[in-house]
Amino acid sequence: MGVERGAVAFEHWAYPHDLPLEAEADEGVSLPVDHEAIVAAHAISISFGGVKALSDVDLTVRAGQIHAIIGPNGAGKSSLLNVIGGLYQADHGTVSISGRRFRKVPTQRLARLGVARTFQNLALFKGLSVLDNVVTGRVSAARATFVENIIGLGRARREEESARAAALEIIGFLDLAEVKDRVAGTLPYGIQKRVELARALVSKPRLVLLDEPMAGMTATEKQEMAQFVKATRDSFGTTIILIEHDIGVVMGLSDRVAVLDYGRKIADGSPEEVQKDQAVIDAYLGVAHDGESQQEAA
Repeated sequence: MGVERGAVAFEHWAYPHDLPLEAEADEGVSLPVDHEAIVAAHAISISFGGVKALSDVDLTVRAGQIHAIIGPNGAGKSSLLNVIGGLYQADHGTVSISGRRFRKVPTQRLARLGVARTFQNLALFKGLSVLDNVVTGRVSAARATFVENIIGLGRARREEESARAAALEIIGFLDLAEVKDRVAGTLPYGIQKRVELARALVSKPRLVLLDEPMAGMTATEKQEMAQFVKATRDSFGTTIILIEHDIGVVMGLSDRVAVLDYGRKIADGSPEEVQKDQAVIDAYLGVAHDGESQQEAA
């Protein structure tokens, strides 16, 4: 598998530094934050139609961690991820990414902030090849003008060559080389999910937001995807925030686990700590506290 090549330093794998974040003219302000924290969400609250989806949720994710967010259906997991990724604006609270604080994370600048993401539902271009799908993940790094692309001037050609080279590298890393010329929509579901991961990684992100990357997969496919997620962190130092319902996979993969229930964070710690937390046990299993009879717990 490609994950066995984790020690390889890819020639084209380097974070984009065309403009320092501190110099960007956006709504963010520099903060004296913990420099090991790539994400710090503070007091996030958001409601939809009067229903509180999140209530004063804090989340700190340190660089190089795989930090899972788990919880029962409707707990607010995707809402929190969407606030961090800029799809939602919180009613209250702020999000800091790499030391820049935002009331609303600017989606148009996610790539410049070093952020990429995948979604619950596949968002591939089903009629394009795997290679072409992955190349589209480099669009945000392009600087050539429309005219330069039309007439094929030097900068446009160089960017196209660079994008294809980077795409081929990550395709190889994720063991997709044999299907790189196949139409994405003809591939098995588990392979399509891997193509989506490749498209996110080709932009060389510091942070990747994965919203249920293993949903709908077989047990074997889940284990393969988990290995690729871990290899991404180990090989490239990529920080990963992960939503996943398979608790076994989460506990074996994650460095830290945050648990939401009814829009509130009820636990945040190592997998071992979270599994022993009584509030987490109650939220997931309804297990009685010590001293309570099974009849009282029912």
